[in-house]
Amino acid sequence: MKRVSFLFMLILLIGGLFACSNSQSTSTNTTEEKKEESSSEPIVIKFSHVTAPDSPKGKAADLFKQLVEERTKGRVKVEVYPSSQLFDDDKAIQELPRNTVQLIAPSTTKLVSYDPAFQIVDMPFLFTSDKAVYKFWDGEGGQILSKKLEKYNIKVLAMWANGDKHFTNSKRPLKKPADFKGLKFRTQTGKVLDEQFAALGASAVPMGFSEVYVALQQGTVDGQENTFNNIDTQGYAEVQKYLTVSGHGRLDYLLLTNTKFWDSLPEDVRKTLEEVIVEVTEQQRKWSEELNKASYEKLKASGMEVYELTKEDIEEFQKAMQPVYEKFADSIGQDLIELAKKANE
Repeated sequence: MKRVSFLFMLILLIGGLFACSNSQSTSTNTTEEKKEESSSEPIVIKFSHVTAPDSPKGKAADLFKQLVEERTKGRVKVEVYPSSQLFDDDKAIQELPRNTVQLIAPSTTKLVSYDPAFQIVDMPFLFTSDKAVYKFWDGEGGQILSKKLEKYNIKVLAMWANGDKHFTNSKRPLKKPADFKGLKFRTQTGKVLDEQFAALGASAVPMGFSEVYVALQQGTVDGQENTFNNIDTQGYAEVQKYLTVSGHGRLDYLLLTNTKFWDSLPEDVRKTLEEVIVEVTEQQRKWSEELNKASYEKLKASGMEVYELTKEDIEEFQKAMQPVYEKFADSIGQDLIELAKKANE
């Protein structure tokens, strides 16, 4: 009987140990499965911008989403929020360092609050072509400006194009600096723009983009400065008689991310994103150029009186703008201005 009891107890003990081992194994497997499930969750990138989906910036954002999701095989999910659905530019710039959003593409001039050097895009008659602008931003000039944002946890990934600015007005053809005297022009907010029009004897009236058409229609301002595409799509030809093809300033975007977020990405994922950004940037710039060319043709056919500044005209304007350069060379940086001029060569 003792032998039978001993064998029975031994069987119970072995059974208990096996059950405990099996329970621990199941628990370990469940934990590992959870870890694996957690690590397989996609990295989410929220991309906020303010333009329509069919704009060059909107199309580029959608192309970025498509290529990233394809090439990372679902490891990265990109959520695109166009037309200020998530934030406007000002709010987006505030939220980016907090990682509320991971990608934004605001107007370059929106970054002046971080450093006055970003006013370089408003310096009149500085860049002579799209190619010169790309050369500046893709080279040393862009590197210098990008470093100015590092301490704010903001990283510049690329410059996306919008285009040259040109003058329109309702009063008279603008061919010489003297033709601007006494006119009022709507502008974005900016000290350089104030001084630009002051040098021409005109007035700058800062105003929101959505208010411009009515202000031109009612004569609150006489003219404005913008890209061909904006002039076209906003219907300014209906309320402006004269267009001067000047290319005197730039309206472009910077593709920005949160530095800590970017550095936290797996190296292979970050490499894929960098490759996609190069590809998308090239396409975005082509779309921008094509759109502006198409809009220019529409404007010429709209009945507007169009005047293209000659090389001699531009030289006269550059002389008139010399006080602007003297006033802002120090705050922007003479080194940056010289790099911009060199990019024109």
